[in-house]
Amino acid sequence: MWRFRNPVEIAFGAGAFEQLGAAVGGRSYALVTYGERDPFDGLVRRAAALAGEPVATIRNVPANPDFESLAESCSALAGAARAPSLIVAVGGGSVLDAAKVLACSGGDFARVRGFLETGAGTLQLLPIIAVPTTAGTGSEMTCWATVWDKAKRKKYSLTHEDLYPERALVDPLLTLGVPRGVTIASGLDALSHALEGLWNVNANPISTALAIAAAREVLETLPALAANLADAALRTRMMRAATQAGLAFSNTKTALAHSLSYHFTLNHGVPHGIACSFSLPLVMRSAIGCDAACDAALAAIFGPDLAAGTERLERFLAGLGVSTRAEDHGIAAGEWRRLVDEALAGERGRNFIGRREVLLAA
Repeated sequence: MWRFRNPVEIAFGAGAFEQLGAAVGGRSYALVTYGERDPFDGLVRRAAALAGEPVATIRNVPANPDFESLAESCSALAGAARAPSLIVAVGGGSVLDAAKVLACSGGDFARVRGFLETGAGTLQLLPIIAVPTTAGTGSEMTCWATVWDKAKRKKYSLTHEDLYPERALVDPLLTLGVPRGVTIASGLDALSHALEGLWNVNANPISTALAIAAAREVLETLPALAANLADAALRTRMMRAATQAGLAFSNTKTALAHSLSYHFTLNHGVPHGIACSFSLPLVMRSAIGCDAACDAALAAIFGPDLAAGTERLERFLAGLGVSTRAEDHGIAAGEWRRLVDEALAGERGRNFIGRREVLLAA
C-alpha cells in the first residue's frame, strides 16, 4: 500500500509571476521577501502593481530564519493596518519558510514557538502563495518549514497539513541574476531532495519517478548552468528539476544527508545546500544493496554499476567546488561517529534505509 498527495496548484513557466494578481484575487495580503534591494525592491513594486498594495511588507528575513528574527517578523505582521487574509512569499527557501511561520502565528510568534517546543497549542492558519526565486528549496511544494533556535543550537521542523501553499507561481526568469554560489547550493539542495527520496522508507512509485527525473536533470544541467548563469533555458531546466524534487520529497521527507546537515549549518555556518549534499556519495554507498527498488532507481540515474555511480557523484560535486570530506566543512577529527549516530537517531535519519557500518568506515 502507498499513497501520494500534494494539493499545491502549480503554475510553471516564464512569466508565471504575472499571475499573482489573479491568484490573490483582491484579498488583503502580507508580502514577505528579502531586504536586499536588488532584485527584491523591484519584485515588491511588481507585486503591488499586480495584486494591489499589501497590508504589510516584511523584509527582515535572514538566511536560516531563527526564533529572534521570526519574532520580529510576527510583530510586524501584528502591526499591519488591517489583518491580512493571505501571505505572499517571494524569495528563496528562507523566505518561504518564514512565510509559513507567519501564516500560522496570528501575529504572535509565542504561539508558534510553543507548538514547536511542545507540540501543543492551536495555530491560526492563513493561505500562502509561494513565489520561489531560487531553484532548489522545494518549500513551495511542502507543508513544513525549517526553524532554527540558534541560541540553543537546535533545529525544528514546523509541520502542519494546512501549510501546503495554496498556489506556487514557479517562474524560472526570477532566478536569472542569482549568484553562482547560491545557484550551485540551491541546485545541490534539489539533488539531495531527489536522492534522499529514493533511499527512504517512505518512497513510493510516484515519488521515485519524480526523483529519478529530477536527479538526472540536476546532474546534467547544474554544471552547465554554473558556467553560464544567464542561460534562461538552463534556468528553466533547473527550476523544473527542483519542482520535481520538491514534489517527490513532499511525500517522503528527507533522510540521512539532511539529518547530518543540521550540525554543519548550525555550528559551522555551512550553507544548507552544501551541508546536505557533501555526504551524498557516502550515503549512497551505504544505501546500495539495501533495497531492490532503491537500487533500480539509482541505476536509472547512474547506470548499472552503482559503485561507479558514487564515484561519478563525487566527481560531480568536486567539479562544482564541493569537498566530500566532512573535515573540510568544519568538524574535528574523531567527531564523525557521534554525528552519524545522532543523525541516524533524528527524525529524518530514521527515514534512511542504509547501513551504519558503511558510514563509519569512511
